[in-house]
Amino acid sequence: MTETSKIRIGATPAIRRRRFLQATTAIGAGIAAPAIISRRALSSSGELNLYSWSDYVYPEMIESFESQTGITLNLATYGSNDEVLNRLRASGGTGFDVVMPSITYTPVWTEQQLLQPLDESQINVAGIIPSMWASSEGLGAVQGGKRYTTPFNWGTESLCIDTDAMQATYGELGYGSLWTPEMVGLVTCRAHSALLGIGLYLDSTGEVPSDQMRVTYTDEAKMREVYEKLLAYAVERKDRVIQFWSNAQETEAAFLQNGAVIGQTWDGPAMRMRTDSGGRYTYLAAKEGALTWMDSMGIPTGAENLEQAYAWMNWYYQPDNAAIHVRLSGYNSCTEGAAELAGEDYAANFAAAYPGNAIENLWWYPAEPTWFVAARNEFRDRFLSA
Repeated sequence: MTETSKIRIGATPAIRRRRFLQATTAIGAGIAAPAIISRRALSSSGELNLYSWSDYVYPEMIESFESQTGITLNLATYGSNDEVLNRLRASGGTGFDVVMPSITYTPVWTEQQLLQPLDESQINVAGIIPSMWASSEGLGAVQGGKRYTTPFNWGTESLCIDTDAMQATYGELGYGSLWTPEMVGLVTCRAHSALLGIGLYLDSTGEVPSDQMRVTYTDEAKMREVYEKLLAYAVERKDRVIQFWSNAQETEAAFLQNGAVIGQTWDGPAMRMRTDSGGRYTYLAAKEGALTWMDSMGIPTGAENLEQAYAWMNWYYQPDNAAIHVRLSGYNSCTEGAAELAGEDYAANFAAAYPGNAIENLWWYPAEPTWFVAARNEFRDRFLSA
């Protein structure tokens, strides 16, 4: 392999997490919020129909929620934003009480009238990291002056590496590392975000200027012009890919069963593999910046159990509850204080993933207009079928 050396760990996890929170936004310190909601105030009854990402909600979380609230939680799962959107579109917004789309998808949901405005007076805003609550507005949560989604967690998509086969130094490995000649048959990636990674790499080298791909979210003609170049680059190097993934389980299978050595993956599966393998598989922010997302909670227009929906949100906005999610999933919570309760494995994985200036260098997904999602999926399908 050509790009190899030792991983360097940066500052301590607690300091690095604080730096992240400072970097997300300078707003939010003066947000008004209701008092912290007690466990007793969560008490309710009935049922909650929750539609969640496949690796977000675990039996321990369900048991805790049900024991604290008296509510029976019925869980269904999905693997992509398009999957949950299409299902709710087909049902006219019925069938579930809470959905958990990426917050940048909120404009697409509201345009199709699939989410109802949230009653902020029923949300324990004081339990949310202030910078996350504030920055969520600009990421798409607020549309037409009304809030439709509230922060759940945040995470990144960047590089997962099998350190038995190659080593990595932050600042050397980037999205271009997946497409070198040595990587034939050794790469896993998600098709549409792989194109974005290629765009950031080619933007950094000056080959495809795109204002760090920001222009592709605001100008459809320019987006198509840029993506045609990215698609040509990707198709020419498609033999590097041993497996495309579309959900967390497929990501893990690519490494653990199918021999992937490097991949552009979500942080959660990579963090879990790092813990389970004793560090053989590790996660590292790309030099161009880890792609950073925030996922959310929203209430569909046809939800039948509103009290229970807000009970789920407020259960999660207590740090000991959210810490269960962080500890088991490997993702990062938007709940104030959850990270400090998530355990040593989480702290070690976070430090390994974001050394140096990786937190300051995060690349946040912008809000995604409807035309962008449709065009991006078109290029994704052309890449997959090439």
